[in-house]
Amino acid sequence: MFLFLHGNPTWSFLYRDIIKGLMHRFRCIALDYPGFGLSHARDGYDYWPESHARILEQFIQKLNLGSFVLMVQDWGGPIGLSVALQNPRNVRGLVIGNTLAWPVKGDKHFEGFSAFMGGPIGGFLIRNFNAFMIVLIPAGTKKKLSREIMRAYRGPFPDRASREPTHIFPREIIGSGYFLGRIEKQLPALSQHPALLLWGDRDFAFREKERARLEAIFGRHRTVILQGAGHYIQEDAAKEICIQIIKWYRDVFSEDI
Repeated sequence: MFLFLHGNPTWSFLYRDIIKGLMHRFRCIALDYPGFGLSHARDGYDYWPESHARILEQFIQKLNLGSFVLMVQDWGGPIGLSVALQNPRNVRGLVIGNTLAWPVKGDKHFEGFSAFMGGPIGGFLIRNFNAFMIVLIPAGTKKKLSREIMRAYRGPFPDRASREPTHIFPREIIGSGYFLGRIEKQLPALSQHPALLLWGDRDFAFREKERARLEAIFGRHRTVILQGAGHYIQEDAAKEICIQIIKWYRDVFSEDI
């Protein structure tokens, strides 16, 4: 079984081609955090990464998912790894796309982005013009997305109020330092879980230094560089991702699938 976690400003639609490539071999589950995709948030929900992690943990328990492989990317990384740390026996292995899982205060690369897109100007642009969606998804993919695909991505965020969750995520790059710091301290507990790192080498957000740090944490990792893939590796390299997942799964778990 595979559980797929999205980042910002995407939703489970991001994994459609990967699910198509794996569904005949594995049970595939992709959820949307509250306020994203087809998931509505209760009144007063704060959209913080830590809150999404609590929802994910409840989701796993409610569905009694048992043992699964977790695929994460972008904010799905710290959200998913946080839950994996609380449920290590449930997580059979990890497929990790471009992401991180530690505080980044002091790193100008992330601080600048967080201050702008998570601040008043970014909030104005996101709420009024859906700027995060319109600008960053095309910028984060190296292939041109069709109008139909972009319409599907924009669909869950039709008005100012619905776009607020996509503004909170960039703010929390710095704002959720305590949450990220807790993950950083605990992450060595997952070091012996088998991990497949799938890394787009044209990503504007996560760099080689983030990949190298994850490689140093996960002692049983295999790294595949997705040549020419941008931030949203699920769009740029879905076929290659499926090939690499199937090969890695067979090699690591010695199962005929």
